[in-house]
Amino acid sequence: MDLGLSGKVALVTGSTSGLGLASAKALAAEGVRVAICGRRGDIAQREASAMPDAIGLEGDITDPDAPRRLVAATIDAFGPIDILVGSTGGPPPGTALDVEADAYDGALDLLVKPMVRLSHLVLPTMRERGFGRIVFVTSTTVREPATMLVLSNAVRMAVHGFAKSLAHQVASDGVTVNCVQPGRIATDRVASLDTAAADATGRSLDDVQNAARRTIPTGRYGEPSEFGSVVAFLCSQQAAYVTGASVPVDGGALRGHF
Repeated sequence: MDLGLSGKVALVTGSTSGLGLASAKALAAEGVRVAICGRRGDIAQREASAMPDAIGLEGDITDPDAPRRLVAATIDAFGPIDILVGSTGGPPPGTALDVEADAYDGALDLLVKPMVRLSHLVLPTMRERGFGRIVFVTSTTVREPATMLVLSNAVRMAVHGFAKSLAHQVASDGVTVNCVQPGRIATDRVASLDTAAADATGRSLDDVQNAARRTIPTGRYGEPSEFGSVVAFLCSQQAAYVTGASVPVDGGALRGHF
């Protein structure tokens, strides 16, 4: 299916690995001109060189000025931004009793403030041109909290609140705003969490992973490319009537209705 995205311009944050990179690859496969970015500029440039029409940018998204610089560099290279995919690394693990109050500041700086800054920067031209797609990569912990991920449980909720509020304001301008919630996707982040769980409980890594698979109806971890395909669809012409949504990509692991 042609998603109608050829020639569009996308900025994908946190895209030197994992879900951000998978999203960038899926968009590039649809003919989108993509700006890849991350803290390691050399990796961003290497990944960009493997795509048909992409640039690699260095930037630490927690730096308050980084969103402005990333947006400006993308516009300089390709023109106005049509698509923003906001992906970040995850905050450190820890339980509600272990994590001190000040740690929440760092989670806000990583997960929430950059998404607000980036959205404010790209929205004016999206609204003027009558087309825009904003997708935030969050987590299924927003719906079913994980004991060891209290920062993700709590702070990612703010991203969803912002996205839902923003979606209502810009829908009439042809701009959609959605969140995608990954479950257990086979990324380095999930591997590190599995390893931490094994270390904390004295179980083997295989035992931890097999137990996790038993909680997933599909019986396996998802592939990053499967996640990227969902992001690309939400950016498509066909998804113009989907906004303010939170879409899980989790192999059916979430058990709630909503």
